[in-house]
Amino acid sequence: MTALIDIKGVRHAYATAAGPLPVLDGLEVSVEEGGFCAVVGPSGCGKSTLTRLVAGLMHPDEGEVWLHGERVRGPRSTVGMAFQNPVLLEWRSILKNVMLPLEIVPNGLKGNAAKERARHLLSLVGLEDFEDKRPSELSGGMRQRASLCRALVHQPEVLILDEPFGALDAFTREDLWQTMHNLKEKEPFTGVLITHDLREAIFLGDQVVVLSGRPARTQYVMNIARSVPADLEELYTAEAAERLNILRHQIEIAQGRAPQEAAQ
Repeated sequence: MTALIDIKGVRHAYATAAGPLPVLDGLEVSVEEGGFCAVVGPSGCGKSTLTRLVAGLMHPDEGEVWLHGERVRGPRSTVGMAFQNPVLLEWRSILKNVMLPLEIVPNGLKGNAAKERARHLLSLVGLEDFEDKRPSELSGGMRQRASLCRALVHQPEVLILDEPFGALDAFTREDLWQTMHNLKEKEPFTGVLITHDLREAIFLGDQVVVLSGRPARTQYVMNIARSVPADLEELYTAEAAERLNILRHQIEIAQGRAPQEAAQ
């Protein structure tokens, strides 16, 4: 497989009143085409900064970010993004919220073709009967499903998910994990997930990258062979428990609560 996302030696710092605040320090991350990379690490270590660099919304101070063999120098229309807050527009129906990127990102879909594309995605996440509803008429989980459809409607090659399920209850979150697997099967994309939930990381990711404490570097990489179709029962196996223990220990290392020599 070919790396679709390649982050090479990236260093970045934010300007503050007290001087530069280093966030990333020689970060190296590679995601294969069609892969799904879950990124975990201590709070404030630079996970969201990583997503902005991949999307071209920021430029690194040093190093390079490559997407499909091209160096990222600005915002990319081939990237879709979904966040913890769905940010749906209340004055638009769910269908028109999903269609919004098609009004902004040129991709040849207009009129009835655009509506059918949005309706197809809504049907994949079980919202086919809610296209005329307003966001306030939907539950939090349903709004997040609509947000995922909106992020995918223009058929991006990369989907970035910045803690999209963090504000949901445990049962809704697990239901949406299964929805993500179903979407990826029907709507192939290369995914990057930022999460604090290690169970979420090992269930959705075929690669889990652990970032060190700030300034972040790539501390540990876990590769996971995905079962098809994915089943939540996987999370209750001895193999899953071992993976979770390894990742918990890596987080302890990143937080400075365990010896550094155990990182590898």
